[in-house]
Amino acid sequence: MEHVFLDEKGVDFREASGAARTMPWESLVEVVVVTTASGPLADDVFFVLSGADGRKLSVPSSAEGFDALLERLQELPGFDNGKFIEAMSCAADATFPCWKKP
Repeated sequence: MEHVFLDEKGVDFREASGAARTMPWESLVEVVVVTTASGPLADDVFFVLSGADGRKLSVPSSAEGFDALLERLQELPGFDNGKFIEAMSCAADATFPCWKKP
């Protein structure tokens, strides 16, 4: 199972294979929700976190800790909950920008 861990430094995402990727909070510049038409039998909702260095971290909604990540992202000033809600009701391939660093 995939896991998301959060701390004061950033997001640590562990894939089922054990591979780990991170996104420091200080590098975060954009949060997008990507939906696909693959559900409900496959992951179809992902947070895509973009860093200032061009790095991207994609976290599927099935990952353990996804809800905690959502709660933390909602604390970002200007996070668009309306876009997130719109994304959660979408069953097509789409992108929903929820936050961008000012």
